[in-house]
Amino acid sequence: MGACRTIDNMLLTISTTYRPATDLGYLLHKNPGRFQSFPLPFGRAHVFYSVADADRCTAALLLDIDPVGLVRPKAGASNSAGWLQQYVNDRPYVASSHLSVAIASVFNSALAGNCRERPELAQQPIPLEAQLPTLPSREGPELIGWLFEPLGYAVEIQEHPLDAGFPEWGVSPCFGVGLKGVVRLRDLLAHLYVLLPVLDDAKHYWVGDDEVDKLLRFGAGWLSDHPQQELISTRYLKRQRSLVLQALDRLSDDGQVAPNVAAERGQHDEERLETPLRLGEQRIQAVLAALREVGATRVLDLGCGEGNLLRELLREPAFRAITGVDVSHRALETAHSRLRLDNLPAAQRERITLLQASLTYQDQRLAGFDAAVAMEVIEHIDPDRLEAFEAAVFGAAQPGAVVITTPNSEYNALFENLPPGEFRHRDHRFEWTREQFQDWAQAVAGRRAYDVSFHGIGSEHPEYGAPTQMGVFTR
Repeated sequence: MGACRTIDNMLLTISTTYRPATDLGYLLHKNPGRFQSFPLPFGRAHVFYSVADADRCTAALLLDIDPVGLVRPKAGASNSAGWLQQYVNDRPYVASSHLSVAIASVFNSALAGNCRERPELAQQPIPLEAQLPTLPSREGPELIGWLFEPLGYAVEIQEHPLDAGFPEWGVSPCFGVGLKGVVRLRDLLAHLYVLLPVLDDAKHYWVGDDEVDKLLRFGAGWLSDHPQQELISTRYLKRQRSLVLQALDRLSDDGQVAPNVAAERGQHDEERLETPLRLGEQRIQAVLAALREVGATRVLDLGCGEGNLLRELLREPAFRAITGVDVSHRALETAHSRLRLDNLPAAQRERITLLQASLTYQDQRLAGFDAAVAMEVIEHIDPDRLEAFEAAVFGAAQPGAVVITTPNSEYNALFENLPPGEFRHRDHRFEWTREQFQDWAQAVAGRRAYDVSFHGIGSEHPEYGAPTQMGVFTR
C-alpha cells in the first residue's frame, strides 16, 4: 500500500481595533476581500480575513504543510534518522521556523515597515493582538512570558492536555498563546519572526553567517536591551558558538553591553587607567559604607558582572539577602563560579540569588529591597534609555535607597594615557561632569520622591574633583 498523504495546519491570526480597523489590510498588503494563496518550499500559505469591519479586523495566516514532503529524502541523502522518527513529529502543526519563514515571505513588505497607501500608519504603534493556537515551549509557559513580556505585551497562555481523555498523561509542551500590545505592526512581525524559532529550538534550515545579519536586522531596536538576549541569540543560531559570540559582540555595540563580551575583547582600558589609583577597591568600600549608613539588609547589585561587589556583600552577615542582576548569562555563570556558590554552606548559599534581567525593563522580581546598587553601570546605557532605567529602578522596583557610581569626566584630564575627549572605556555611552551627574540625579530624585546626596570616591583634585562620583538616593 502506498503512504497516505496528509495535510496539517499551522495558524497565526493578527487583529486590531484601530479605527478604521480595515486599514490592517493596507499594512499587510493583503486585501480583506480576497483569499490569497502562496507557494512555500514546505507547502502553501493562505491569507484570509475572518473579521473585517471598521471596529475590528482579523487577518489569518494559515499554513498547509505536507508532513511527507518535509521528510521525503532528497536525491542522494540517507535516511539516518529512521522512518518512524521522521514521520512521527510535530513539525506540521506547531508554530515554528516554518511559520517564521512564511511571515518573512508572505508579509515581507509589512515586516520591512513599508506601506504606500498608509506610510504614516506603518510607523505608528496601534493596538494589535496575535493569537497562536499551538506554540511549543518545552521549558514550560514561563519561557514564553520571559521572551514576550519584556517587549511590552500582555501575554495570555492556555495549557493543552496531552489527551483530554487521559488527564494523567499531563500537559502538552505546546500552549495556546495570545499577545496584546500597542506596537507597530512591523515590530510585532519582527518579534514573531525571531522568537518563534527560539521557542521551538528546532530551525528546519541551515544556519550560517547570514543568519547573524538576519538576527540583528530583525532584532534592531529591541534585542540589545532584552534580558534574554543571550538565550535568544544562542537558540536562534542553533547553538553555533562562533556565530553566537559574533552576534553578542555586535549587539554590545548597539545597546546595553554584556560585560563579559567586552572582557573578551581584551583588558578594559578603564581598568588599566584606574588600577594605580586602586579605584575598584575604593568604590566597593564607599558603596558598602553607604549601604551600612542606610541600614540595608536586602540588597540588589544591578549590573553585578562577575561578582566583585557580591563577594564583599557576602562577607558581611548584616546583608541577609543579596541579589545580583545582570543582562549577561555568561557574566552570571562566571560570578557563580568565582563566588563558589555550589560549595558554600547552606546558610550562606541561601543569602544570595543571581538573576538575569535588563536594567531598562521593569521586573517585579526586583521589587521589595532595602537598597539597590548600580556601580559603574549607567554610563554603559544609551542616553535615550536612561528614562527606561529610571522607570525600572526608581519607579517599578522602588528600593528604599539607590546607590549609583559613575566616572567623573573632569578627572580624565589627569590620565596621561587618555587622549582628550575620549572615554575611559570603549563601551561607555557617555561620561558626565559633576554638574551633569548632579543635574540628572536631582531631576530623578524630584520625579521619584527621593532625596539625593553626592560624594566623591578617590583622591580629590582641587580643580577636577574625585575620579569617581557617587549619588546616594534615599526615601
